[in-house]
Amino acid sequence: MNDQTQPLSVRVFIALAPPDHAKEELARQLRPAYEAFPHMRWNRIEDWHITLAFLGELPVETVPLLRPPLAALAAGDRPLSLALRGGGTFDDRVLWSGIDGDLDELHRLAADVRNAVKSCGIVFEDRPLRPHLTLARARRGDRSSAGEIAQGLAEFAGRRWAAERLHLVGSNFGRSPGPIHYRDIEAWTFGNGNSPGS
Repeated sequence: MNDQTQPLSVRVFIALAPPDHAKEELARQLRPAYEAFPHMRWNRIEDWHITLAFLGELPVETVPLLRPPLAALAAGDRPLSLALRGGGTFDDRVLWSGIDGDLDELHRLAADVRNAVKSCGIVFEDRPLRPHLTLARARRGDRSSAGEIAQGLAEFAGRRWAAERLHLVGSNFGRSPGPIHYRDIEAWTFGNGNSPGS
């Protein structure tokens, strides 16, 4: 396949990303699980993120429409104080770490992000926000590993950190069996402009 071939669509979401020190703190806590459960499909630490809005597959030409409203939103907002805390599972297979801190502000930010997306005429499935960081997925038929690891995370309480940037993230979502890799399409620093009335 020619490396110059551009995909016609990209899988897109808008997210916050923990800083390296917060990710390292959680990774240290997970180290025994990495060794004990190598069969889990572990997400790359550099891909850990808190999804605010998942837009799914978008035509590549649609993505630039998102830049102005998201840049304006970030410029008029301020960083959130968050922490990684505890763990759990979705459907017994998806392992996650929970989010603590400015949760009311996080929900408000997610609502603002989703309204900005809708203002661009982009249709997406507007699911309720469940703030979390996806860590791994168990293989089909494995109903116990994720739950066991989540129990080991129950007492984990990471240090607070500032979510300072809003990330527009994409992945060229092929149907290959390997892990999905994400990349920032663009990221904007919060409060990087004149914040009206804050």
